[in-house]
Amino acid sequence: MADLSSQSQLIPNLPDDIALQCLARVPRSHHPILSIVSKSWRCILSSTALYTTRSILRTTETFLYLNIRVNSTFHWYTLFHNLIFTNPEKPRKLFPLSSIPTKPIGPAFAVLGSRIYVIGGSIGEIPSNNVWVFDCRFNCWEIGPRMRIGREFAAAGVVNGKIYVMGGCVVDNWARSMNWAEVFDPTTGLWTALPSPIEVRDKWMHASAVVGEKMYAMADRGGVVYDVGGCEWGSVSKRLDLGWRGRAAVVGGVLYCYDYLGKIRGYDVKEDVWKELKGVDKGLPKFLCGATMVNFDDRLCVVWEGKGRGKEVDIMCAEIEVWKDEDGGLSGNILWSDMILVVPNGASIVQCLAIEGAGHTCNELSSQMPACLGCIIILRLSLRAIFQIEVSASGSTFSARLSSCRLISCRFKCICNSHAEYCGRSSFNHTSNDDEFRHVRNTQLSSTTTSRPQFQVILLVVHVTLFIPSLSRI
Repeated sequence: MADLSSQSQLIPNLPDDIALQCLARVPRSHHPILSIVSKSWRCILSSTALYTTRSILRTTETFLYLNIRVNSTFHWYTLFHNLIFTNPEKPRKLFPLSSIPTKPIGPAFAVLGSRIYVIGGSIGEIPSNNVWVFDCRFNCWEIGPRMRIGREFAAAGVVNGKIYVMGGCVVDNWARSMNWAEVFDPTTGLWTALPSPIEVRDKWMHASAVVGEKMYAMADRGGVVYDVGGCEWGSVSKRLDLGWRGRAAVVGGVLYCYDYLGKIRGYDVKEDVWKELKGVDKGLPKFLCGATMVNFDDRLCVVWEGKGRGKEVDIMCAEIEVWKDEDGGLSGNILWSDMILVVPNGASIVQCLAIEGAGHTCNELSSQMPACLGCIIILRLSLRAIFQIEVSASGSTFSARLSSCRLISCRFKCICNSHAEYCGRSSFNHTSNDDEFRHVRNTQLSSTTTSRPQFQVILLVVHVTLFIPSLSRI
């Protein structure tokens, strides 16, 4: 009879804290297939402990979130790259998320950690002070602390871990005048009034961006800038006002948006000058009808509505690497460009956000997977075989026998052989240049009773797990 204590462990004969670090190193795109292994794995993959461990190990990933309006409803999606259950010819796909309980018109958006804040907006043509919070880790909505006054079409931004919001209200009484700008501190959960000069309080905002410690908000007539560090208000420069169009993104201290000719330009705050982004003209259309931009891992991500196809329209997305030339100009390289969603004609992109450490719950993603019982059985047997692999350690180099894995299935044999070819030999070598392996080996093994061979089995599990997605296409 099997040991009950070993059955309750995430990985048999290994401490759960070490097993957790093993799972935390697996990319989120593989979590749906891992969640099928056992109930304990499914539970830990959707737990706060996993997200905390991934943050400590710096293995968190950034995900793109889109809010799209179709008729009078708003739909949230997230973009996954290289999903294990997608068509190899279409490696990127948007997946739907749960809808916001209410349908505010003209809310402001802010990202703080792994949460999306939907601020204000009008409900029944009445500006609301509601704040809805979407936890991207667990795909759930909750009501947040309400603002002091209601707003619609306001400007919002995050500076030094706090949310700043301004405008979006009619200054017709003392309360709205004094609370024209507010700041939210997540540590206290309170909104407080932000003192603002009278001359800026008649502004209705349509765009905003944060550069350093300064928040820029564009209005129908001019724009305002607030220096958080110096607690100073000012007006944006005329060049910025004339050139800013649509939703902008800040990458490397440069504010990018599209101009009236449909080309992407970058505004250098220090030089107060607009510069055309070179090298992307051939790969991107002219955004005459508008585009939404966001900073995605220090790269410029552009989302736009493509050409219509009868009653449908394509949602397109491109990721651009941008940099400054030696002569001070701006250049870019399109890393990829693809159609990510098809929506009914007339739909529009409301907002595009990038959230680090976010992702789906395994419940939703696994529902998108093909029902292949044989795949599940092979997966279970394969993982069980991996855990029984014999390991011999010598210094920082160890070899693993994969014969038991090869006996599982011909398909898994191909996977193992491919992995061996990738490593260039039948053993997995971790030389002295492998900083991560050396760091983990020294820190983790010294604080636990786990032997070196056991920990090396964990690393092997991580390596082979990267090839498990191929099982879904058996």
